[in-house]
Amino acid sequence: MITNIIFRELIRLGVDFVVSVPSSLFKNLLDMLDEAKEILHVPVTREEEGVGIAAGAYLGGKTPALIMQNSGLGNSINALASLNMVFRIPLLILIAQRGGKGETIPAQIPMGKATPALLDAIGIPHYTPKNAEQIPEAFERAKKSFHSNKVPVAVLIERELMKNEENRSY
Repeated sequence: MITNIIFRELIRLGVDFVVSVPSSLFKNLLDMLDEAKEILHVPVTREEEGVGIAAGAYLGGKTPALIMQNSGLGNSINALASLNMVFRIPLLILIAQRGGKGETIPAQIPMGKATPALLDAIGIPHYTPKNAEQIPEAFERAKKSFHSNKVPVAVLIERELMKNEENRSY
């Protein structure tokens, strides 16, 4: 199950603080985080709020991650560029990449197409595993960027990759 792989990778990377905005693609993962003893999970209402809280957690000695849908990237781009990039505050961003193959909601398509270019525009490295076997490699590459460059780094999980998660329909 993709959710289990992602959860294990968060643990392996040493993530101990996760801020999240609700996402149907990551519902099972968010449920797991609520139960996890090794990770403090803080749900928030806005992505830019999550960026600020995660920055504070990092400055307080935590290894943070932000979980959101790609539509929230637009909400958080200024905070990421003017806070994290300027002050070299690393953040692992796990993005539910909507708008691609099989998307049923037309409003998701424009941001789905724009997400990689927006990340590139502000200098955030990003990795998009195409299958379950590529997830550990994507997280390992993210870890290297996170620690060596001290910048946010994103792992994009496409809707199509999550389509077989049990009890979920997207």
